[in-house]
Amino acid sequence: MIEVIWGSAKEKPNSSRSLAEDLTAITTGDGYLYLGYPIIGTPTGPMKLDALLVSPTFGLVAFDLVEGTDLGDFGARQDDIGSMLEVRLKPYAGLKTGRSLKFDINVVTYAPVKAHLPDAAPPYFVANRTDIGAKVETFHWNAAAGVFQNLVAAVQVVTSIRAGKQKREPKKADSRGAKLKRVEESIANLDQHQSQAVIETVEGVQRIRGLAGSGKTIVLALKVAYLHAQNPSWRIAVTFNTRSLKEQFRRLINNFTIEQTGTEPDWECIDIINAWGGPGDGERDGVYHRFCRVNGIPFLDFGAAKSKFAKGNEFAGACSEALAVAKQPEPLYDLMLIDEAQDLPSEFLSLCYRSLSSPGRLVYAYDELQSLTGSSVLPPEDLFGNSPDGSPLVRLNQDESGPRQDIILEKCYRNSRPLLTTAHALGFGIYRQRGLVQIFDQNTLWTDVGYVVEEGELAGGEQVTLARTPDTSPKFLEDHSGPDDLIQFHKFEGSADQTAWLVRAIQTDIREQELRPEDIVVINPNPLTTQKEVGPARHQLFANDINSELAGVSTSADIFSKAGCVTFTGIFRAKGNEAGMVYIMNAQDCASGWDKTATALNRNRLFTAITRSKAWVRILGIGPSMDLLMQEWNTLKQNEYKLRFQYPTDEEKKLLRVINKEMQGRAQARRKAVREQRDQLLQAAEMGEVDVDQLILELKNIKRTSGKK
Repeated sequence: MIEVIWGSAKEKPNSSRSLAEDLTAITTGDGYLYLGYPIIGTPTGPMKLDALLVSPTFGLVAFDLVEGTDLGDFGARQDDIGSMLEVRLKPYAGLKTGRSLKFDINVVTYAPVKAHLPDAAPPYFVANRTDIGAKVETFHWNAAAGVFQNLVAAVQVVTSIRAGKQKREPKKADSRGAKLKRVEESIANLDQHQSQAVIETVEGVQRIRGLAGSGKTIVLALKVAYLHAQNPSWRIAVTFNTRSLKEQFRRLINNFTIEQTGTEPDWECIDIINAWGGPGDGERDGVYHRFCRVNGIPFLDFGAAKSKFAKGNEFAGACSEALAVAKQPEPLYDLMLIDEAQDLPSEFLSLCYRSLSSPGRLVYAYDELQSLTGSSVLPPEDLFGNSPDGSPLVRLNQDESGPRQDIILEKCYRNSRPLLTTAHALGFGIYRQRGLVQIFDQNTLWTDVGYVVEEGELAGGEQVTLARTPDTSPKFLEDHSGPDDLIQFHKFEGSADQTAWLVRAIQTDIREQELRPEDIVVINPNPLTTQKEVGPARHQLFANDINSELAGVSTSADIFSKAGCVTFTGIFRAKGNEAGMVYIMNAQDCASGWDKTATALNRNRLFTAITRSKAWVRILGIGPSMDLLMQEWNTLKQNEYKLRFQYPTDEEKKLLRVINKEMQGRAQARRKAVREQRDQLLQAAEMGEVDVDQLILELKNIKRTSGKK
């Protein structure tokens, strides 16, 4: 089957949809059809390909789409497309022998509404809807299977996205530095699902959900680059909760735009902008501050918002007040992308949506298990408000014949299976003596995020065993080290012992295991005590000639790590970042809280800290609460890093923190379908397609009949 990746094809919408329909009807081969992708840099500027088929059956086929009946000089266009594709692909050594590509590039001019086609001899091809399928079936992939995988990577243009900033040259083949180099080389490519998430373009709202390490931040950054290249005049904004993500976004957008188009992005059209912001230079600006300034609304800084609204509701209150005052706000952007939406109030997401020009292009990404503030991301029907008639402004369309509005990234490319299941087991409280702490609203989300049901079923009151597979937790993430090295728990008598062990371990990592200082991150989960708690360790490291930084304190707020320095951080600044070796201090603070919400948030801190690691984790703690965490982890190990537990009933869920709430239960889904059918019926009545009097009569009969029951 040929799968369609719906890129930005608004310039030729009809021919794009016709091509998708015609090629997906082909049953003799497989492949991926990219619409509005790729973009190729040329001496005269970026060349946007209308469509590209990459198939292990039919090979590489580019399409020149014609909306009307005028074919123009299709031969010259085909020559340009073929030449530029060849230039684009030849730098990849795995795709060529000598000076020639190992496969053919075929180009077809596709004019779906043109009835009579001119004669064309190879290498020129012209087709309409009657013969496009037969035409494509005459092409064949004429190279080895391994070459095809190299071709897919080259088409996606992401081969260097996750590679290290500096080349590693370890001297010991089995050191942690050497192992980390191999891991980084293996995760340098996005997978097909991530690539689709980058390219698929919605004229409206798009939601991206995924586990920590599934690539949400990278997908958003590359989506900015792709859509900027497609629409250079659009005003685009990227916003987030963690300021240290700013430089990461800038680097990814810049690199990918250069690879796509051969030129740097126009930063006059792209804002990497804080969520709140304040007066001052452009680096201090934020979405909320700009919204207030442009719409003439009084701006509230944190202090003013704190005195005006309840504790913990400062930003939500400020955004809500601004929305209430700005009845018809001025559009700030043509496209907005929001990372870490789980830590931003719903009022802010609504403010972002109201800041957009029509048709309201907004992409938001989140993982509620990384929520550190207690906020939950509402269903889109509730999140963005209602129109004057009471219907939701946003509904996510599940129609498979177009770009996906709701994307779930199921594969984790950062954390190994033991690390990720440890994070989930502790985060949910799977093996907690007092029972679960939190649970997904929808039972099926477990399989959506990459687990398989090995035993039992995902139903209330039933025993279930959940496991991760090599498809969603690649083996190379854990094969480099034994499970007892991937993750370790260590309990200490006091803070001094914990610090002494930590300093010795870091010295070993750098001086014997060939890790760089910047490969190491030390996280203190409690943000209020971080500066005090990490001070002794930093002092001892400095005495041993190892430099360190406290992220956001001894560095700029926009920088997380510096070359040649170990990074110490609180949990909030750690979010969105990753490291080869992660040490978690004072993990005992995460075992429990004063109520179910506080316990869940503390557990989320531990989940977030563990999932910063792309190789090894050391979890350190003190006292009886650390014993509780270690007992849970030991039970998980005894269960071979599988989640075995009794699934909660709907009544039991009421006692837990429920995450990823959705209007997707059977009753809600039924009501949603009825609402949509009602809307269609009303539209049909307005257009005279339905006899309104007869419909009223039938409804009265139904009412009388139901009243007798």
